Amino acid sequence: MEITGIELRRIAMPLVAPFRTSFGTETTRDVLLVRVVTPQAEGWGECVAMAEPLYSSEYVDAAADVLRRFLIPALPREPNPQAVGPALAPFKGHRMAKAALEAAVLDASLRTTGESFARYLGATRDRVPCGVSVGIMGSVAELLDTVGAYVEEGYVRVKLKIGPGWDVTPVRAVRERFGEDLLLQVDANAAYTLADARHLARLDDFDLLLIEQPLADDDLVQHARLARSIRTPICLDESIESAAHAAAAISLGACSVINIKPGRVGGYLEARRIHDLCRAHGVAVWCGGMLETGIGRAANVALAALPGFTLPGDTSASRRYFHTDVTPPFELDGGHLDVPDGPGLGVDPLPDVLDEVTTATEWIRL
Repeated sequence: MEITGIELRRIAMPLVAPFRTSFGTETTRDVLLVRVVTPQAEGWGECVAMAEPLYSSEYVDAAADVLRRFLIPALPREPNPQAVGPALAPFKGHRMAKAALEAAVLDASLRTTGESFARYLGATRDRVPCGVSVGIMGSVAELLDTVGAYVEEGYVRVKLKIGPGWDVTPVRAVRERFGEDLLLQVDANAAYTLADARHLARLDDFDLLLIEQPLADDDLVQHARLARSIRTPICLDESIESAAHAAAAISLGACSVINIKPGRVGGYLEARRIHDLCRAHGVAVWCGGMLETGIGRAANVALAALPGFTLPGDTSASRRYFHTDVTPPFELDGGHLDVPDGPGLGVDPLPDVLDEVTTATEWIRL
């Protein structure tokens, strides 16, 4: 079996509501999909890079460029998922583009053999608990209404985006309104410095699961110092781009929790390595999200079903972000999502919806 060609497809997915973080606001997801075609099957991958280099240095146009110019030409013709990483390793960075290509190859390979993504990765559950990420709001009243609606829907954990000027007051309001039983955590997206340690320590009063990425992504040492000065567990996100980074963070005491985002770390196989490392060292992990469509969500749900994922992730239902998804929607059931068990990702794009949201396609023959 050989790869005969690869399609790069850009789609525009309007969000149900603007999603605001400490680094910007998104209203539409500009998504790059990768489709790997073989005579026996086709596989899909989703690149989670944003339209602008705000979350990380990667952005969609650059991902498409590096795929067409460097990564796809280096890909082995035989769709062996284990060979993708070594073949792409000479090219520095561009982990989100690499992850999308690896996922598409893996999906095509597993569809050929009839094995599910979840089984291949080593999942031990057929459903996973779901949390929801709540962006920065215009007012505390709006925040409370939004969180209340998600709690009513059945989400088992709430994550609040925070930033300077929007932290202690909204977190206190949510904790007071919804009580100690609500699993609550916050995400700063690297918005603070170590000079804010005393201020961040005020969050200790609210019994949070964790504070995610409070400081700069390239400073593990400062995170280790902060961890010694606050009680709230520190979770790293942007800082962790590989299993080696995870090992360094654990060794330094920079975190006690890690958010594993497959796109950020270069793919699902590297994500599994980080899971295995953390599990061996007693470090909790959970699966983060990047506002994925059903294609990326299917893979994330499969990953979140591995045994080391002991905290609810950001694998929300489709309607949290999109009025209409490009796959059959993921629906919340008792605070959980079912893990797809069909071959490969276990979901297929809906052709009519996909065509409607497509803005550009490019076919690369191998």
